[in-house]
Amino acid sequence: MRKLIALAAAALALSGSGARAESYPVRPITIVVPYAAGGPTDVLVRILGERMRASLGQPLVTEYVSGAAATIGLGRVARAAPDGYTMLIGHLGSNVVAPALYSLSFDVLKDLAPVAQLPRNPFLLVGRSAIPAKDTRELVSWIRANQGKVSFGAPGVNSLPYVASIYFQNLTGTHFPVVTYRGAGPMMLDLIAGQTDIAFDQVQSSLPQIREGRLKAFAVTAPQRLAVLPDVPTVDEAGLAGLQISLWYALWVPAGTPPEIVAKLNAAVRDAQSDPATRARLAEVDMQVPPPEEQSPEALHALQEAEVKKWWPIVKGAGLKPE
Repeated sequence: MRKLIALAAAALALSGSGARAESYPVRPITIVVPYAAGGPTDVLVRILGERMRASLGQPLVTEYVSGAAATIGLGRVARAAPDGYTMLIGHLGSNVVAPALYSLSFDVLKDLAPVAQLPRNPFLLVGRSAIPAKDTRELVSWIRANQGKVSFGAPGVNSLPYVASIYFQNLTGTHFPVVTYRGAGPMMLDLIAGQTDIAFDQVQSSLPQIREGRLKAFAVTAPQRLAVLPDVPTVDEAGLAGLQISLWYALWVPAGTPPEIVAKLNAAVRDAQSDPATRARLAEVDMQVPPPEEQSPEALHALQEAEVKKWWPIVKGAGLKPE
């Protein structure tokens, strides 16, 4: 009798969970951005969020939780209720590089469940408009002639651009201070104002400034040139072979979120990334949508694991520490 009661209770619990997943979502969904407002991640949330809202029938509310190279935002989601109403938008820097630096109270691979891979793009090596160098080789010569005076901006201590700037110094034999900011937005303001000289920045935030002549673009960290900036050479062409970095974005939810809910969120992402109008807006900032087979939760998990194996030895080998 007791066994029958236990089985009945389990069946009711499962049916209740199924009903919740069936009606999900019934209220707005929070997307945690682990960076300051105004940066590239913000742009992507706005582009995809409009179409996802139509698919899900609920608005997506952005919550900015910056600090500690994005790990505070990651922890906010890892500790949230696994009900599908809190998501994290992160990328290679936040969900691979930063966890190599910090002793976290959660496991980045186990406590955050993958939803879907989002568009990716490389970085641009950009500088303030008044820099006298015309190309990357001249830029390196200018840096060597002004070592100690040149400043390199990064959107956070030990962020991916920060790590890239260290690698840049190793490749070129240069040395300069790295000025860190609470996000790409504040960094960009100082770069435009001439308070900072150079930075690695994402295409979608630098492109308008380059087109308006406020910034110079020296190289792109990709194997091919960008369609939106065909005159900007790749790092290989510019003499910085090995500096290729592709920044991929993705969505995660707290581990334990019902698979039916994860599937609904994944379907909304796939719909947004296949929508012609959304793809056109992404193309304007050279965001490259991953093929359908790479948009599954399983594919995202495999990608993140592979990147951890690649980047963690590099970060730890450089002796980088949290600040």
